[in-house]
Amino acid sequence: MTIAFVFPGQGSQAVGMGKDLYDSSPIARQVFEEVDEALGQKLTSLIFDGPIEELTLTENAQPALMAVSIAAARVLEAGAGKSLAELGKFVAGHSLGEYSALTAAGALQLGDAAKLLKLRGQAMQAAVPVGEGAMAAILGLNIDQVLAVAEASAGDGVCDVANDNAPGQIVVSGSKEAVDRAAVAAKEAGAKRAVLLPVSAPFHCSMMQPAAERMAEALASTTISVPSLPVVTNVSTEPQTDPDAIRSQLITQVTGRVRWSESVQAMANSGVTELVEVGAGKVLSGLAKRIVRELSGAALNSSTDIDAFLAR
Repeated sequence: MTIAFVFPGQGSQAVGMGKDLYDSSPIARQVFEEVDEALGQKLTSLIFDGPIEELTLTENAQPALMAVSIAAARVLEAGAGKSLAELGKFVAGHSLGEYSALTAAGALQLGDAAKLLKLRGQAMQAAVPVGEGAMAAILGLNIDQVLAVAEASAGDGVCDVANDNAPGQIVVSGSKEAVDRAAVAAKEAGAKRAVLLPVSAPFHCSMMQPAAERMAEALASTTISVPSLPVVTNVSTEPQTDPDAIRSQLITQVTGRVRWSESVQAMANSGVTELVEVGAGKVLSGLAKRIVRELSGAALNSSTDIDAFLAR
């Protein structure tokens, strides 16, 4: 088995995620405490007790998901007696999950990652007034078809492909009218479904430029080290180890497409046979076989999952 460790993005959050790790492991507890301290916020209480409406706010969900991922990663390393670099070949993360991947690989310090993600959430929310943007999942068309639909639907607004999650599961993002037009046009082009997503802002499109500028400022003063294993980035789909390239791509990622399907394909082409999702939920491990039929997927959400993984 050649493993890539992957880290989930927004949408995987749930009240109570990571509680089992916190209760059973001092190493996990330390991660949550360090994130709370960095943010000057009782984020851990919100993660474990909710309410879900507050946890789902972008500025809370992003550092919360990262905290759970890093807690799980550190419990895994302690249990294995090995680092992720000794256990796997690559790390990668979906959108905010890229920060989790970089932290797990030692390129970002935990406190810095928490602050960056809090800011990223705030900046993305502030970039576009509520109600002016939208996102829609287009199911059943390929990437070229959706790119054509998005371009034809933009008009004098914005409609970009935001996420290429898996074959037949692609998300568009932009101004509300343009995304509404794209949803109709996608169905006319043969999409099985076009579903408007319950999101508060149009992520990963050109309307996020103000957020990209705020992240550029914050990242300029953040130390990024060489990661212990290559990070396959959303923007390039290539393994990166150079801190300057990583910094630049984190900025581009705010407005750029999450090329997840291509990233997974690239890792498979480099010999990866299993995607191991570290943190909350099972979205990415569930997509593995849809992208590359030969890939297997595993999700490490709890201490039980980690014990079973280590016992294989």
